[in-house]
Amino acid sequence: MTTIDTPAVPIRTCVAIVNRGEVCLIHRRRTNGDQFSFPGGLLNPDEEVLAALLRELKEELDLDVTALADPPALRWVQDQVNTRPGTDTLFRRLHLIHVLDAPDSIREHVAATEQDAEDTTRVVWIPLAEAADLHLYPAAGPALAALASGATVPVQLPPMHDRTYSWR
Repeated sequence: MTTIDTPAVPIRTCVAIVNRGEVCLIHRRRTNGDQFSFPGGLLNPDEEVLAALLRELKEELDLDVTALADPPALRWVQDQVNTRPGTDTLFRRLHLIHVLDAPDSIREHVAATEQDAEDTTRVVWIPLAEAADLHLYPAAGPALAALASGATVPVQLPPMHDRTYSWR
């Protein structure tokens, strides 16, 4: 069991839910273009990584995956240090990206909109190869492309910074 006290770097745990060659993403329409996010969120102090991920899946997608034989598996880690529009302060996150090879029954239980959003942010299923080319948060497009092709990528993904990632 991995429990993390309040870390110096905020940790975001998220998951690529994969079923029938498609990945479940949260689709946000922004003024500067669309953004697609893996469901997930920040760890609370003293919260285990998997417990945080399961909590976030319930909060965002109204999805309970605790009964699955194979829980989401940690696959990639990505560091993020960049500036957000309108601020000079560095934005920092360490993304723990899991993969869940989901059974068909999961699709019918995933909410159509993000449940804890203030708007009606859509939840969509997109083919892995197409999703790899989208503006993703975190920026794990190459990892999704590798997943689609059966290739492997290192656990540590290239970091997100101002030259490699722009906020939308």
